[in-house]
Amino acid sequence: MQPNRRILLGAAGLISVCAFAGLDGSYVLALDHAAIQYETRALTDPVTRIAGQLRRGEVKLDYNPQTGYLAAVLKLLQVPVSSQVLVYSKTSFQAPRISPQTPRALYYNDNVAVGYVKGGDVLEIAAVDPQAGAVFFTLDTEQVSNPRIERRTNDCLQCHQSGGTLGIPGLMVRSVYPDRNGQPMFQAGSFVTDHRSPLQQRWGGWYVTGTSGSQEHMGNSVIEEGQSPDSIVGKGSNVTDLKWRFDESAYLSSHSDIVALMVLEHQTRMSNLITRVNYETRMAILEQSAMNRELKEPADHMSESVRHRIASAGEEIVKYMLFTDEAAISSEIKGTSAFTSEFAGKGPKDHLGRSLRDLDLKHRMFRYPCSYLIYSEAFDGLADDAKQYVYRRLWEVLSGQDQSKPFTRLSSTDRQNILAILRETKKDLPEYWNSAGEQ
Repeated sequence: MQPNRRILLGAAGLISVCAFAGLDGSYVLALDHAAIQYETRALTDPVTRIAGQLRRGEVKLDYNPQTGYLAAVLKLLQVPVSSQVLVYSKTSFQAPRISPQTPRALYYNDNVAVGYVKGGDVLEIAAVDPQAGAVFFTLDTEQVSNPRIERRTNDCLQCHQSGGTLGIPGLMVRSVYPDRNGQPMFQAGSFVTDHRSPLQQRWGGWYVTGTSGSQEHMGNSVIEEGQSPDSIVGKGSNVTDLKWRFDESAYLSSHSDIVALMVLEHQTRMSNLITRVNYETRMAILEQSAMNRELKEPADHMSESVRHRIASAGEEIVKYMLFTDEAAISSEIKGTSAFTSEFAGKGPKDHLGRSLRDLDLKHRMFRYPCSYLIYSEAFDGLADDAKQYVYRRLWEVLSGQDQSKPFTRLSSTDRQNILAILRETKKDLPEYWNSAGEQ
């Protein structure tokens, strides 16, 4: 019996519409899908590599009586201490040990995050794998002769796979209304924040060191009994040290840098977008292959609905990585640690010394508004159809061919600068980038 072509093509169109009516609040994907295979897929992320070296005895972890294996893990994973940010809301599975007096410390680089809780049972570690997305691990804090990093899945995904992470295993920065014990007042609501979020919605339940001028945020404060949740906004703005709030000596740094928080917020959503788009593209291609076999189509045939699905996904990345909806900065933002200089110094830079990691912090977050995660292993691991769509759209915008409304915040100079930086520093750009006309 011949398959019903109308039914098959109609189903493909329905999948496309459901997937990309908008990624925020996305439905949770089935991780055992043949195109995803989250729990069984071979991993190549940095934490998996270090875990293997530990098992084989190729590396050792030094132990500190105060912070355990924390410093040694950060060193092995090349995670800077200056990235430390502190969260005192009880929003971790080690919640009983977290409070304003004992905040949880987070450290991160472009593809790894490490969580430390004073007196906790484990270090919490997450890595962004190029194909699997965010993968979660723990390391027992008890000193042993052969420490092991172990992968964790189901218990971590209870919080790390939801609409807030775009329906995939991912990371997020959540802003809550905390009481004096750090317990979130969820009845008052909460916010998943990124570079699009107004500062007034950011960092509830987080310590924040740094200045933001007249711009108020929710950090450094708790809601006392009888107070309105909204009263928290602005109470803790422009704090430059955390003395008397907790025992700073129990941590590797005394900072919870405002700039480190802003970069982390951008990075979490960008990483989640890359993973979601990678999943969706692989799923679409696999489903297209099945339809081609059923309909006797050529193996390389791609229906319009599948093309639209990949394009819709890719467009989400392009708009976010070019900061089209970035929240306005009206006063200069300054951190308190070495994070700003250390982050910018990692490059890569073009022959004029320009880098996508150069921070502005006076009018917007980055001087050249294009995400530095274009250099990440996760971006390089995008399914080819998705990556080629993103490259084509970036070229159309940066070369000036696309002057449409979503990209009007990019000036002619912005486009020229980003285009020039990427031409020199991004290795796998398509050939047509080299001949793109300047504006």
